[in-house]
Amino acid sequence: MHFIALSINHRTADVALREQVAFRNDALRLAHEDLFETKSILENVILSTCNRTEVYAVVDQIHTGRYYIQRFLARSFGFEVDDIKAMSEVKVGDEAVEHLLRVTSGLDSIVLGETQILGQMRDAFFLAQETNTTGTIFNHLFKQAITFAKKAHSETDIADNAVSVSYAAVELAKKVFGKLKSKQAVIIGAGEMSELSLLNLLGSGISNITVVNRTEENARLLAQKHNVKYDTLNSLPTLLASADIVISSTSSPDFIITKSMMEEAVALRKATSLLLIDIAVPRDIEPGINFSDNVFSYDVDDLKGLVDANLRERQMAAEMIADQIPNEIQNHNDWVNMLGVVPVIRALREKAMTIQAETMESIDRKLPNLSDRERTVISKHTKSIINQMLKDPIKQAKELSNDKKSNEKLELFQNIFDIEAENPYEQVKARKAEREKELSVRHILSFE
Repeated sequence: MHFIALSINHRTADVALREQVAFRNDALRLAHEDLFETKSILENVILSTCNRTEVYAVVDQIHTGRYYIQRFLARSFGFEVDDIKAMSEVKVGDEAVEHLLRVTSGLDSIVLGETQILGQMRDAFFLAQETNTTGTIFNHLFKQAITFAKKAHSETDIADNAVSVSYAAVELAKKVFGKLKSKQAVIIGAGEMSELSLLNLLGSGISNITVVNRTEENARLLAQKHNVKYDTLNSLPTLLASADIVISSTSSPDFIITKSMMEEAVALRKATSLLLIDIAVPRDIEPGINFSDNVFSYDVDDLKGLVDANLRERQMAAEMIADQIPNEIQNHNDWVNMLGVVPVIRALREKAMTIQAETMESIDRKLPNLSDRERTVISKHTKSIINQMLKDPIKQAKELSNDKKSNEKLELFQNIFDIEAENPYEQVKARKAEREKELSVRHILSFE
């Protein structure tokens, strides 16, 4: 069996293409089932977000498995197979495991170290489990990847430092005010940066938010989308008199907040702090506006310095996480290699315990007058003999798991002890055949 990871992401395709190959949430369950029914696919998990579409699969052959995954995506979104090849990257084996670990821990995200991808990967895995498209390999591997990512985030600072300007603006507000829940905020502008700032404010617990914009309709649409208030730009002087936080991001060529406007607002304000954050280029807030001890003004250059410093911190944390990945890959390989050994050891122990049970039956027939205590002592000692005899063979069998010729040597091992172990890989194929039969019956019933 082989592990394949096919990824369409921000490095391989622009956003216009990524939008065309994203599964809707209500289509993902059927997509899992459709892919599982595809030739060569033994297990599969599909991850689909706004920034990436990923297919992880256990396949019986690399080349056919890769082709059928590409064909599945092409058919799902109306592309040619060559189009999917051009916009994707394919990892196999250890590289695929590394890719999964990097994606889940946020090392492969547009925003380095973001934590949202961990939840998205967990949800993708849970959905695959619900649709029965995962089995022995992925149930272990995805739990390992999720556990690794959780540990990486808890033991490093990779997700603790803001690396986007809009997020940094809100983090700066937290440093000034502490808890933000009771604060009143004003968002000036209705574009992408304004919406990101609004989302970050909502995420920090603020609910009293007003969006103002030169075009009132745009302010209304953004405000209604996120269930906050809106107003016209003309109301800004009044809002400044009571606001705690103002984040401005417009495309205006002129200053939106001027010194004279602030002088009027400060005269009406109580002795409370006002944080002005200007993330527009050109600037929305006139320089030198923080003439009051209670007014704090920052522009995009101030935030960029914070973002750059934070990004360096994240990069250092990312390097620490990346250094742990080879060990995780090795742990996974050791576990996979043991898959073939465990059934052999189980078969050996079962044969030995069968012999012990038959021996005890023979003793009962020949010595029928044994007391319960005597029988217990004999049974205990015969089991002890078996365990001591099996100790070295079991140790040798485990060591075969990492041998380059493990399959041949395990076969010889079984011949020596005259045992027959179940093949775990054949079990995976048998499970797929049973699952395909179940899906076929379900499809037939759906047409009746």
